[in-house]
Amino acid sequence: MSEILCQWLNQELKVSRTVSPKSFAKAFSSGYLIGEVLHKFELQDDFSEFVESKILAARLNNFSRLEPTLHLLGIQCDRNVAQSIITEKSGAATKLLYQLYIALQKKKKSGPTGVEAPAARPPTNLKFQNMKSEAFREQRLSRRRQNEIMAKIQAAIIQIPKPTSNRTLKALEAQKMMKKIKEAENVADEIMKFEELIKKDLQAKESASKPSLDTAYQTTTDLLNTYSDDDYIKKIQKRLEEDAFAREQREKRRRRLLMDQLIAHEAQEEAYREEQLIHRLMRQSQQERRIAVQLMHVRHEKEVLWQNRIFREKQYEERRLKDFQDALDREAALAKQAKIEFQEQIFREKEIREQIAVERAQARYKKHYTICEEILDQIIDLSTKVADYRMLTNNLIPRKMMEDWKELFFNGKPIYEQASIKHVPANPSSGQLVEMEKRDLLDGKDYEEYKVHTVTK
Repeated sequence: MSEILCQWLNQELKVSRTVSPKSFAKAFSSGYLIGEVLHKFELQDDFSEFVESKILAARLNNFSRLEPTLHLLGIQCDRNVAQSIITEKSGAATKLLYQLYIALQKKKKSGPTGVEAPAARPPTNLKFQNMKSEAFREQRLSRRRQNEIMAKIQAAIIQIPKPTSNRTLKALEAQKMMKKIKEAENVADEIMKFEELIKKDLQAKESASKPSLDTAYQTTTDLLNTYSDDDYIKKIQKRLEEDAFAREQREKRRRRLLMDQLIAHEAQEEAYREEQLIHRLMRQSQQERRIAVQLMHVRHEKEVLWQNRIFREKQYEERRLKDFQDALDREAALAKQAKIEFQEQIFREKEIREQIAVERAQARYKKHYTICEEILDQIIDLSTKVADYRMLTNNLIPRKMMEDWKELFFNGKPIYEQASIKHVPANPSSGQLVEMEKRDLLDGKDYEEYKVHTVTK
């Protein structure tokens, strides 16, 4: 099934990334390629907001935008399905893509989509289709906003999101400083404007009071000339000093009022910032409590796994010891059996050796007995032959005959004739063979004697 989906994605749709059955779960874990498939069928208008990234927030954003579109296609894509695809669970992405493939094929068979749709629609239903598409977009946008909120909540529950670049401490401090500078500049501008208004009022009053002063000066001069009273002059000077002092006090009161308003505004801003900070810290503390609870669960699970692992290792150790002891027992039994067999083999070999020694002694005895018997027979034959000749010749035996008998005796040949060799057949008997050997032996002896005699002569 994954090969069919890969062929559909790579050859028919030609997605931006080549998909293979081995990298199927990893390729669709971010949700970007699913949005691209829907965008090719013009079902995902906000595909430009999709991000192909390994960050969890970006992936949740992608799947929150995919959920309403898949829901309208009749495909279930809730939090569990999204989490299984994000974690690259085996078979999750394949199942979702197969459902999407079936839904898009049904939609393609039921009616034209994409670029062919406007040309195939009748003009009478165009307005109705536009209204329907607008209602569909509004419904999808509302669902998308809800999903984004839920995704943010889920992301906050799962992990504390890392602060972005404009939310770091330095950026916040810089923003606070810029805000203070802007507020100070605004207050300074307002003070300058207020002072300018005051100056304008003073200038108008002075310009209006000049003729009165002239008249007053004339009257005073007249009065001085008339009365020349120093007390009256002192009263005028005192009144002028009091007016200047009152003006100065009014200016101070105005500035004090402005400074009080500025301080109150800054205090209000500081209280607002503190309230926001407390709210953020409280939110973070809630997340930390959630994470602490999850951490406790994880630690408990880890402890349970550790205890199970220790128990399993103990069982493995006991099993190893038992197997080792069984192996030792088997080795001991085999060694004992081998020892018994070796002893039996040694005993059998000893018996065989003794039997061979007995047989060898018997063979040696028989050989020696045979040799002694032959020698004794030859001695007896020689003695009887000599006795026979002495009886016949009156104790005179020819020298040549005596040497022949000695030669036959020394070579172990019988002295008496064993068989006749006058007529030797093709296959002579053993006796004839012995007589022929005796003849050859005596002929050889005679030949040697002949050579010796010829050499001496």
